[in-house]
Amino acid sequence: MVELFAAIRRDSRIEGLSVRALARKYEVHRRTVREALTSAFPKPRKKQPPRRSRLDPFKPAVDAMLRADLDAPRKQRHTARRIFDRLVAEHEMEGISYATVSDYVGWRRAEVRREAGREPAEVFIPQTHRPGADAEVDFGEAWVRLAGRSTCCCLFTFRLSFSGKAVHRVFASCGQEAFLEGHVRILLRPEHWLNPRLHPAVQLARVLRDTLSRDRSVRSRHGAT
Repeated sequence: MVELFAAIRRDSRIEGLSVRALARKYEVHRRTVREALTSAFPKPRKKQPPRRSRLDPFKPAVDAMLRADLDAPRKQRHTARRIFDRLVAEHEMEGISYATVSDYVGWRRAEVRREAGREPAEVFIPQTHRPGADAEVDFGEAWVRLAGRSTCCCLFTFRLSFSGKAVHRVFASCGQEAFLEGHVRILLRPEHWLNPRLHPAVQLARVLRDTLSRDRSVRSRHGAT
């Protein structure tokens, strides 16, 4: 979805396509196009309420067995098969397959251990970016008509992490010189000089520009290509 949103925003900005035209081109609803033009990242999907399972009435019994296993010797802990047999024999469970019980035991066992503090809790670190502080750079392929022939070129992409805005440059190769020149061409654009957050990056781009100029001058004097 992120790639789709980026393509929609690029076509809207560069080609000036309307919402209807973008929806037709990418075969999506116009609501999706409007969402992409509003934000570079799609909204997180709403979590659906968990579906009821025939195993629900027996889950407390399974959880109790798994909690009892926390202090039991390894060889005396319940396997999924043992739990299934006990549910049938002691709780009169019928019409529920072993696979259903085994799947529940498989993920619930780890949760019970975490709840009891026996395993590290799952931690999610949200990724945040300050305006103008971070950017991502990569090369991709772009096919163009050059002198009447289909030619594969290297597409340099510079994307600001906060806004998702991307700038592209096309090169014949994806070597170090193209990598550095891509930064120079993008960061030395006049609008970046007015953004105080990008001043360090602009200063770096000027150093890269001077380095590239000296390198090309040396190669020119020695007849190198």
